[in-house]
Amino acid sequence: MNRTISEKLAVLPAQPGCYLMKDRHGTVIYVGKSKALRNRVRSYFTGAHDQKTQRLVQEITDFEYVVTSSEMEALILEMNLIKKYDPKYNVMLKDDKSYPYLKITSERHPRLLITRKVKKDKGKYFGPYPNVIAARETKKLLDRLYPLKKCNNPPGRPCLYYHMHQCLACSDNPPTVSEYNAIVQEITSFLHGGFKDIKKNLTEKMLEASEQLNFERAKEFRDQIQHIESVMEQQKMTLNDRTDRDVFGYSFDKGWMCIQVFFIRQGKLIERDVSIFPFFDSPEETFLSFIGRFYLHKQHIKPKQILVPIGTETEMLSELLETDVHTPFRGRKKELVELAEKNAKIALKEKFSLIERDEERTIAAVEKIGEKLNIETPHRIEAFDNSNIQGTDPVSAMVVFIDGKPSKKDYRKYKIRDVEGPDDYETMREVIRRRYTRVLKENLPLPDLIVVDGAKGQMSAALDVLENELSLDIPLCGLAKDDRHRTSELLYGTPPEVVSLSRNSQEFYLVQRLQDEVHRFAISFHRQLRGKNLFQSELDNIPGVGEKRRKLLLQHFKSIDEIKRANIQDMTKLGIPSNIAQEILDYLNHDH
Repeated sequence: MNRTISEKLAVLPAQPGCYLMKDRHGTVIYVGKSKALRNRVRSYFTGAHDQKTQRLVQEITDFEYVVTSSEMEALILEMNLIKKYDPKYNVMLKDDKSYPYLKITSERHPRLLITRKVKKDKGKYFGPYPNVIAARETKKLLDRLYPLKKCNNPPGRPCLYYHMHQCLACSDNPPTVSEYNAIVQEITSFLHGGFKDIKKNLTEKMLEASEQLNFERAKEFRDQIQHIESVMEQQKMTLNDRTDRDVFGYSFDKGWMCIQVFFIRQGKLIERDVSIFPFFDSPEETFLSFIGRFYLHKQHIKPKQILVPIGTETEMLSELLETDVHTPFRGRKKELVELAEKNAKIALKEKFSLIERDEERTIAAVEKIGEKLNIETPHRIEAFDNSNIQGTDPVSAMVVFIDGKPSKKDYRKYKIRDVEGPDDYETMREVIRRRYTRVLKENLPLPDLIVVDGAKGQMSAALDVLENELSLDIPLCGLAKDDRHRTSELLYGTPPEVVSLSRNSQEFYLVQRLQDEVHRFAISFHRQLRGKNLFQSELDNIPGVGEKRRKLLLQHFKSIDEIKRANIQDMTKLGIPSNIAQEILDYLNHDH
């Protein structure tokens, strides 16, 4: 613990508020809240912690805090600060997933749409549907049953959907407002649980068509009934009062929490949401913060009632969310909360199995590479690769792996500026120089290990820049490939020597993934750049000829030679002004 932190801990107030943990670059890496700042913040720097929390604490070099007048204010401030700083250890808002809703628009000719944004536009919204497929299937079913508008054609100009009996807005006599209101009411009733009546009505129509030997029509009704059964009757769990509710349950262990949300609409359990994340505050406060962000920042529609487990501060949540938050102590509602908690416990157990396997594969591999190279564990690895075709459009790329996993937000692309021709060594010099000059200038994090895609020559070029130009002492290794362009050897040292890695080991797979990823990234950038250059031509140098006119000319005349042989009239027929046409011909037919 450094002196700054020690001094600040001594004067922390025992009042509610928010705290912001910072790393050595001054970046906010974690935001939390507490009803007693002194106790909470001190707890990070005293006692034993699990590995996850230790990793957070090791990165903290400073912190600041904001005192609030109540825990409610602290909760709201915490949500706003997390949104503002996007701290890497506050993972709850990293997944800004938004779920689809079914929407009936408020237009003269209403439409049925799938949307992920809820707006105050007088439309009717139903959902959310965490299962996107269920939302689409439900819409398909409703499109078959109710002929709302599906085209932009004016009345009297039928569209394809009109002939399929799924759009009446373009008919000679479109439905009146009252007729549309009746259709909208039926859809609303359907989505609020009235699909059984519709199913019964369709069954009667199917039998009637069958008796009239109209088997094709009877088959259509039968298919519609099957769609209803497959989409809607999966929702077996019901409450008799037909009230919209969200049911929350959570489980926690080893510094991780799982929260399950059951969406109950019109008394029926229709879908659920699962969130699993590491947490650093008390479970109760983390759960409280999650619910606040769930509705206020993720824009979920608040139901009539929210059910939460025993021990949750319902009064505070009710005030914050302005809806009924209730803890049931008996009956069916209590069983639903317990079921949500049971599902959370099971999901968390499964997650641990996956995490353990993943961490064994990645962290252990990173540690093993450190041991093989006789360096400290390289938590941050930066890898470089060059790409060109006979020296044309030379580029380089860098990928970053943190604890054995790609950190794609840290990837970088480089257009080579100062190297002419296919010189891989000088290209490596330039990109290493540019990368780490900027790192030093902007005080960015230095890697624990640099990997260059190449053998002794590339390694020597990179080391020369690092040591002699920038005075940096960073371990560097090279990756050699075999004649089939596959990862062959890991090289390290001066002079470079082969590092023995078993080809079946996790550390070899990690090296392989590094090389494949940086090669893929470099190649994709090179193709992108080369693709742009392929579309360049002499026309790009002529004033008044932009991309649209260039494409128009080449599509019509097929080649530059054909354009040279054209006259002004040929071009003006394409809508090109005569003065521009004259400039094009003058430019193409004269030396320049």
